[in-house]
Amino acid sequence: MTDLFDDVIGHGSVVELLKGDLDNPAHAYLFVGPPSIGKEHVASRFAAGLLLDPTRSEDANARTRRLALARTHPDLIVVEPEGASSLGVEQAREVVRRASMIPVEGARMVFLFPEAGTMTEPAANALLKTLEEPTPSTVFLLVAESDADFPPTVASRCRTIQMGRVPQAEVARSLIDRGLDDEEAEGLSIVAGGRPGLALALLERAEVSDFRKLWLSLPRRVTSNPGESQHLATVVLDRITPLVDEAISDDMGKDQAQRARRRVEMSLLVSGLEILASWYTDSASLQMGGPVRNTDLPLADLTDVSPRRAVRNAELTLDAVVDIQANLRRELVLTNLFASLGSES
Repeated sequence: MTDLFDDVIGHGSVVELLKGDLDNPAHAYLFVGPPSIGKEHVASRFAAGLLLDPTRSEDANARTRRLALARTHPDLIVVEPEGASSLGVEQAREVVRRASMIPVEGARMVFLFPEAGTMTEPAANALLKTLEEPTPSTVFLLVAESDADFPPTVASRCRTIQMGRVPQAEVARSLIDRGLDDEEAEGLSIVAGGRPGLALALLERAEVSDFRKLWLSLPRRVTSNPGESQHLATVVLDRITPLVDEAISDDMGKDQAQRARRRVEMSLLVSGLEILASWYTDSASLQMGGPVRNTDLPLADLTDVSPRRAVRNAELTLDAVVDIQANLRRELVLTNLFASLGSES
């Protein structure tokens, strides 16, 4: 049981908390945090731990762990959206029915919702009574980007596990342990932006270093011309596509792959915008006598814009992150951003 979380990158305090809960868990947990930071991965390991039984043999627990991590254990019920978008009320009613039954093999039954944030309001309401009055042998694990994705009545019935980004150095160390050299690991950890899931998905992609270079080149390429800004937006999105394609497992179903593509593309766009914002913050910092983050850039390039304009452009770029996360049309957001960054006003 001690090595159950060994392949988790970062999140040390969360792992220690969950290890302490294995013997006496709450009836429901809500794992929340940004995309691709490892929420589902950690929840899956916790689910496997909840199904282990210290009174059983080592071989029996090894089998339980293997089946749980493969999501084929009879006492682990994985509830995923039907279709491309949401968990519906009929699925919730089926969960309620199964939650009233006794476990098949062990002392517990675990319900894992990897995309609980897609739950419709009627589905959440259907599940509410079971969350309020669970059977002693049932544990619910819900994974979402925010507790705001649910009615307050649902979120308040869960123990919230808040997960944040992992420090860049910690991600880099884990990538070195997986065979990357120091330079490759550092470059990939920068692109991943504290998201271990994204780092692992891009582990074998040579294009990752070019991805960072593309975003850092944009301050010298943006103009106020809408046509040129739209072209740059197309270039960026086209560069993301092969990285997204490679990150999607071939064994995913069509709908699952479609949802995964949206998450990976979102993570890459946010990381790219954060890299772009770091250029402008470096520019302002350098000209005011402060440190720079992107130490591999020619310092002369960072003085191409005034400190005031650099601060403004950093703010505009981070505002675009909010727009992207609000699911506004991505090409339009990027086009408007690049035109604004190239404007003198």
